[in-house]
Amino acid sequence: MSAMNDTLAAPQPAVGAMLRGRPMSRYQRIVIGICIAINVLDGFDALASAFTAPAVAAQWQLPAALLGMLLSASVAGMALGSVLIAPLGDKLGRRPIVLGCLAMIGTAMLASAFAANVWQLAGLRLVTGLGVGGIIAGINTLVAEYASDRRRDLALSMTTVGYAVGAICGGAASGLLVGSYGWRSVFLVGGLLSVLMVPVAFAWLPESLDFLAGKQPGNALARLNQVLHKAGVAPLQTLPPQGEQARQGSAWRSLFHPDFRRLTLLACACYLLVMLTNYFLLSWMPKLLVDMGMSMEQGISGAVIMNLSGVAGGIALGWSAGRYGLRAMSVIYLCLCFLSVAWFGSLSAAPGHVLAVSAVIGFLITGAVASLNALSPRVFPPAVRATGTGLALGFGRLGGTAGPWLAGVLIQAGWSRTQFSIVLATPLLAAAVLFTLALAKERSTA
Repeated sequence: MSAMNDTLAAPQPAVGAMLRGRPMSRYQRIVIGICIAINVLDGFDALASAFTAPAVAAQWQLPAALLGMLLSASVAGMALGSVLIAPLGDKLGRRPIVLGCLAMIGTAMLASAFAANVWQLAGLRLVTGLGVGGIIAGINTLVAEYASDRRRDLALSMTTVGYAVGAICGGAASGLLVGSYGWRSVFLVGGLLSVLMVPVAFAWLPESLDFLAGKQPGNALARLNQVLHKAGVAPLQTLPPQGEQARQGSAWRSLFHPDFRRLTLLACACYLLVMLTNYFLLSWMPKLLVDMGMSMEQGISGAVIMNLSGVAGGIALGWSAGRYGLRAMSVIYLCLCFLSVAWFGSLSAAPGHVLAVSAVIGFLITGAVASLNALSPRVFPPAVRATGTGLALGFGRLGGTAGPWLAGVLIQAGWSRTQFSIVLATPLLAAAVLFTLALAKERSTA
């Protein structure tokens, strides 16, 4: 390990390991539960445009180009929030960023319910995306720092699938809300839930111990001991030595320091490649199923089945990574997912077979995404974790934008389903190689 990495990671063993090396207390479980609940709301809020798109387009008579712009607004906001807002967590703390973004999301969602035209709604969806993009890195960081070493991968995986649960529940609830009260009710409900979560998070969500130990803001020792007391850990008498990077230099410069640049680039590339395939599948699966001869209802059912099986796949990844190591399990998930997508490309239109393979794909691709969130705490030390995670998430959004677009280009060019399925699944194999390189020093925990 280089001197640069030692400096970056210096505060962690003194404080963070005091929680991570022992069984989780009730307080730690509450903190992780709140983070998961916030991510469930984020899944609802981020996809609210998709849930309401048909009704909005019908009421305002939107052409396809304007509707596409509206649907892209929140995704663009998430990419910007990951790069511009998430890094503030390394300067100001994880807690204020999570609280601020949660308030931003709730306010923008409530305002969206009263938008007068598509431009106002698109602007508010951009703001919502900024909040979601900024909050995810903070949530993942807090979960990684408050979970025990034994349960960290499982906790991070449950946080990941929380987003999918929010999308599934949001889709089901939106159908009822739009039918009974109109599309504005979806934004109103989502905004109210997010706003109500603010006082809950304010009361229970602590600051990162690694941030307090590394940056040592005002009253840091008292704040550290308050959290340690709630977790049932003996208090500190003095603050640990402050790392050099915490006293000077920027997180961005540290991430691209020659001693650390390789891991940063590997993590960003992993996010980009996995999310490219993930968003291709999420965006095109219903249309592909319909093109294979299934009904519209069956096509939607296939997408729902894929998401539901994904919840199980994400949790299974977290459990198995804790036993057998993240490197081994991530490579297995990524390689099997490539094979399942290639298999899907060669299937006939038999509904039973197609839906079964869709479930397998959902199980594996969600596990692959969960492995990304487990990768970040391993690659990015506490002093730069929010910045590094935000940067990697930004690359993931870039891949998520490229995947559906590239699929459309290949389909329009006349590529067969087998051909474009294999091409768009190949990034998973590249990601498996990069995971192996990024986690080369990880030892199996089996």
